[in-house]
Formats: sequence, C-alpha cells, structure tokens
Amino acid sequence: MSVARLPSSSTGRRGSDAATLCAVFVVVLMLVPARQVIGGLPFDLTYAEAIGLMAAVWWCCAHLTTTLGAAKGPSMVRYAIYFYVITFLVTYAYTTAGYLPAHELALSDHILVITVGVAGIALLAVDGVSGRDRLDLVLKTLVVAGAIMGVIGGLQFLFTFDLTEYLHMPGSRLRSVEETILQRNGVNRVASTATHPIEFGVVSAMVLPLGLHYAFDAWERRAPSLRWWVMCALIAGGMAFSASRSTVLGLAGSGVILLAGWNRSRRLRAGAGLIGFLVLLRLFVPGLLGAIIGLFGNLDNDESLRWRTNDYSTALAEFLRHPWLGRGHGTWFPPHHPVFDNQYLLTAVQGGIWGLLGFAGLFVVGMVAALRVRRIGADARTKDLGLTLAAALAVPLLGCATFDLNSFSTANSLSFLLIGLVGALLRMVRRDAGAQAAGVRAGAAL
Repeated sequence: MSVARLPSSSTGRRGSDAATLCAVFVVVLMLVPARQVIGGLPFDLTYAEAIGLMAAVWWCCAHLTTTLGAAKGPSMVRYAIYFYVITFLVTYAYTTAGYLPAHELALSDHILVITVGVAGIALLAVDGVSGRDRLDLVLKTLVVAGAIMGVIGGLQFLFTFDLTEYLHMPGSRLRSVEETILQRNGVNRVASTATHPIEFGVVSAMVLPLGLHYAFDAWERRAPSLRWWVMCALIAGGMAFSASRSTVLGLAGSGVILLAGWNRSRRLRAGAGLIGFLVLLRLFVPGLLGAIIGLFGNLDNDESLRWRTNDYSTALAEFLRHPWLGRGHGTWFPPHHPVFDNQYLLTAVQGGIWGLLGFAGLFVVGMVAALRVRRIGADARTKDLGLTLAAALAVPLLGCATFDLNSFSTANSLSFLLIGLVGALLRMVRRDAGAQAAGVRAGAAL
C-alpha cells in the first residue's frame, strides 16, 4: 500500500498537496466567523464547507488514477465514512421518494450538500495526507488557529469587544444575527468565531489535547516549548470563557483518556498546570470559576437540563414512526419542531437505527483507530499522538449527548477532519510496520 507524493520543486520545496488544502481548511474553518456564508447562493454555505466540496471532488478524481497521490488499500476509517455516507444517502432517497413539504425538502438538500463537504475533507485527509510531517502541519495549524480563537474569545469576554464584526470576507453575508457575547450566572459567555459559546468551548476542548501533545513533546526533547505552552493557555482560556457544561463534560472525558496513557511525570505536570490555571482564573476573572461550578449545582432544578430530558418522550414517539431509516435528515428543525439538544436523539429521529449506527460508528471507529496507533506505533511520539487524537475525539463523542453537533458547522467539520487524520496516521503506522517487517525478513533470508 504505497502513497505517491507530489514532486518537489527544483529548490527542494514540496509542492501543495492534500495536507496543504487541509491546513487551509482549518484556517478558514476556525478564523472566518461561522455566521458568514458565501453570498449569492440560494442556500447557506460557509467558505470551509465549500473547501470541503472541493476536497470531495479532488478525492474522487485522485481515486480514478494511480498517479495523483491517493492512498489505496483497506482502511477502517475510510470504510466507516463510506458507511455513514451510504446510510445518509439511503435515508435521503427513502424520504424524498415520497412527498415532503417544500421547506423540508430544501433543508434536506442543504444538509446533503454539507454532508458531502465534511465527508470529502475527511476522505481527503485519510487518503491524501502522505507523511508524518504533513500530518503535523495540519495539526499544528489547528493548534495555532485554536489559540487565535482563544484570543478573540478573550477580547469578547474581558472587554466586551467583538473582533468578528471586523472579520468580514468579501462577498459574504450573515446567515444569522445571533449575539456572540451572552450572559450566564452574571458573567459573559462568548462564542469567538464560532456560532455559539457551546460550540466555541467544544472546539477548544478538542484542540487542547493537541496543543498539550506538542508542548510536552518539545519539552521532553528539550526543544523550544514556550510557544506551545502559551497556545495551550490561550486555548484553555477560551474553554473557560465559553462557560459551557458540554465543554466541561468533553474535557473530563478527554482528560481521563490522557491521564490513563500518560506517564507519572506528565500527570504531575498536568495536575500542577491545572491547579495554576484555576488559581489564575480565580484571581484575575472573579466570578467565572463560580459560574462554571454552578453549572453542575442543583441539577434537579436546572431549567436547561429539564428541557433536554423532556425531549426523550417526544424523540421516542417520533423514532418509532420510522425506526430503521428515520424521517429524513433536515426534516426536524425549529420552529416547526422542538429542539433536541442531543445529536444522538436527533440522528435517531432523522436517520433511524442505521443512521445512528453510521454516525456513532464514525467516532467509535476513529477512537479505536487512534488507540490502535497507540498500540502498534514504533516510537513514543507516534504512540502519544494516537492517544491524543483518541482524547480529542472523545470530546464530540460525549458532547453529542448534550448538544446537536451537526447544527454547528465549526465543531462538526472539525470532528470529521480529525477522524480523517486518524485514518491517515494509522495508514502511516501500518506502512512503517510493514516496511520494518519486510526488512527483518530480508535480513533473515540473508
């Protein structure tokens, strides 16, 4: 299973490749405000989603040849993406074969286009990111973009200054007028460039493990690491400024995975860093820590939680109407239907059992693939990156129980990209292991 690489230029520099497009996708996804969409289109399409559609075309064309750099051969992550897309298309065909109101049909078409885009960027990452240096390029770009999001969120939280009002792409329009600075328990909760504070917090929680990976890696190799620690602090600050229960839940899940895999030295440093961060938060941002702790106090009387649990009976009744293929993606939306702040419930209603298996299977297979990298990786850095990616994917896996992931373009697209990057890393590890085994056999034959 070989991967062709694009030829380098005469100066020895590598030309643009799939990793380049993935890095551009990350910058556009995380730094262009999610409320901005391409103007002049009959439906909402973000600039990142447009890049995803380009990636889908690139991936399809690359797989029609053997010379455009697409990896061939089996891939558990690619198969999981196939299964998800197939279940989505089957549900789409099933629901649109009959009558749908015009507004439901239009939204179903819209969701189909977005799904092609996010699946396209995932598939391009699986089969197009050709080496560890290119994978690091994408992931490091993600960490830097996450830190910049943290800075923008900090300006919103500390000074009530919304920089996103000035980050206007030419030719774009706003698809919503939702505020990026909200209030909870007497303190600001901010969205940065994301659609909502929940999304901002979840995205930050997904990126933080990657920042810690590069910070610890540089520290342990005695390479310059200060810049990575600073970026981790900015990302963590963004998480805190979102004041979101989903963020805390996701961070706890990823933290359990990291602590289980880290050595004693890392655990102690991480614990000391967490304590220091909380102390600084308490000293310099009075009231924020108390507001976050208050999210988990008096849960029995929490209106937000009660609203979520009241959805269960409605979701079950609707699910039983179309248990296998669902009522159709995009056909359950406000204000025509109650809001499900739970992606698993929403997917079960819209996609049925098969749709739910396809959606949840993406994250389960992604985490299994990442942990497999952890097990078979040839060096400590690769093993740690596998653990890190598993921790990052645990955030949306848990968060889907408390918010509707597919409704938030930044978090949704980032989840698909990370799943694709896990597939690329597993392919690299297997390729290296196969080459090493071949070398051993050749040596034994001699």
